[in-house]
Amino acid sequence: MLIRTQDRGYEHPLSSEITPRALVENRRAWLARLATGVAGAALASWAARDALAQGGGAAVPRPGKLPALAATRSALPGAVTLEKLTDYADATSYNNFYEFGTDKAEPARLAHTLKTAPWSVEIDGLVKKPGRMALEDLLKLAPMEERVYRLRCVEGWSMVIPWVGYSLAELIRRVEPLGSARYVEFTSLADPATMPGVRSRVLDWPYVEGLRLDEALHPLTMLAFGMYGEVLPKQNGAPLRLVVPWKYGFKSAKSLVRIRFTERQPATAWGRAAPQEYGFYSNVNPNVDHPRWSQATERRIGEDGLFAKKRKTLLFNGYEAQVASLYAGMDLKVNF
Repeated sequence: MLIRTQDRGYEHPLSSEITPRALVENRRAWLARLATGVAGAALASWAARDALAQGGGAAVPRPGKLPALAATRSALPGAVTLEKLTDYADATSYNNFYEFGTDKAEPARLAHTLKTAPWSVEIDGLVKKPGRMALEDLLKLAPMEERVYRLRCVEGWSMVIPWVGYSLAELIRRVEPLGSARYVEFTSLADPATMPGVRSRVLDWPYVEGLRLDEALHPLTMLAFGMYGEVLPKQNGAPLRLVVPWKYGFKSAKSLVRIRFTERQPATAWGRAAPQEYGFYSNVNPNVDHPRWSQATERRIGEDGLFAKKRKTLLFNGYEAQVASLYAGMDLKVNF
C-alpha cells in the first residue's frame, strides 16, 4: 500500500510481501530522500532570504492577484521572522472577519462587496491635529516596509504573513496626542449594505479595539496596507488595518475608519461581548488559558499533514525581547 502525507505528497511503499531487510533498506532510502529534499529547500530558502536582505528586494514573489504595493525589507529588530511563510491561498481563504460571517470561508466568498474607494480615516479625540485623512495621503505618510510577522489567533491557530505598511507611530506623531491621552481606540467599518455579518447580533457593531498609547507607539505596531507585496485583499481587512504581532489576532482591527485618542480605556467589541474570555490586553500567553481551551500550543495553518504536530506557543508570540518591558511589574494573569 501507499501512505501519502497530505502536506508534502511523499509516498512510502509498504507491502505485506516485502522482506524485513528490504523494508528497512527502503525506509532508509525514503527517509534519506526526504531529508535531502527538506534540507535543500531550507538552504534555498535561507540563501534567497540572505540575498534579498542584502539586495533590498521584495522578500516574497507576488501572487499576482492584486495591485502591487512596493516596500523595502524592514531593518527593525524583530520585524522579520525567518519562519516559513503561510501560503497566500491559505492566508486569504481562512479568515476571521465577522462583518462577513462567522465561518472561516465566508470572508473570502463575500468580501468582494466591500467598497474600498474612496476611503478615509477620521482622527479625533485628544490630539492637537484632528481631521479626516484620505487613504491616498495615508499611503504617502511614511515609507512602506515589508515585515514578516507571526499571527496567533486566540482560537489556537497561527500563520506567518509578510505585511506591507509602516509603524503606527508615524501617524501618531503627526497628529500630536495631548498629554492627557492614554489610549487609542480603533473603529472598523460597519456597513450592513456591503457587510452581511453586520446584520447579525454576534457582536455589538461597529467593531472596536484599543491599545494603550505606549503599545500603539511601539515600533512593531503596524498600519498595514498590503501583504505578500500587494494591496490587502478585502477579506484580510482592506484597505488598511492594524497589526499588533504580540497580541491575539482579534486585537488587529480591520478596515479602519476611525482612530480616536482617549483618556479612558476603550470598551472593545469582544470585551463587551465576553469580558471574562477576552481581556483588554490579550497578549499571547501560553501560561494563561482561554476559559474554554488551552493556549499552550497552536496549529500552524498549512502544517496539517499526517505527521504534523502542534507548535508550542511562545510568550508574546515570540516578541518578548521587544515588548516585555511594556508590561514590567504587571500580573499578566490579572491583566489578560
